[in-house]
Amino acid sequence: MVFKERRFYGLPPEGLTGPDHADLETRVANCLATVDGLDASDVSVVSKGNTILLSGTVATIEEAERAEEAASTVEGVAEIVNRIAVA
Repeated sequence: MVFKERRFYGLPPEGLTGPDHADLETRVANCLATVDGLDASDVSVVSKGNTILLSGTVATIEEAERAEEAASTVEGVAEIVNRIAVA
């Protein structure tokens, strides 16, 4: 299978230019996976524009805060909505 750049008569379609939000979600999730002292296996990452929604559960409030802090360091993230619950 060959993947080609999204084009419409040689020009990019309107509204599809700009950052790839799936890529932003992936970069934030990868960042959370590498943070020391954070088990992010039950944390989900969803982006809407440049806003990141973190949800799921962690063991301590410090882990929830650490996740928010780490997500804010990823390039392209403008705002974090932290809905991580402490189990």
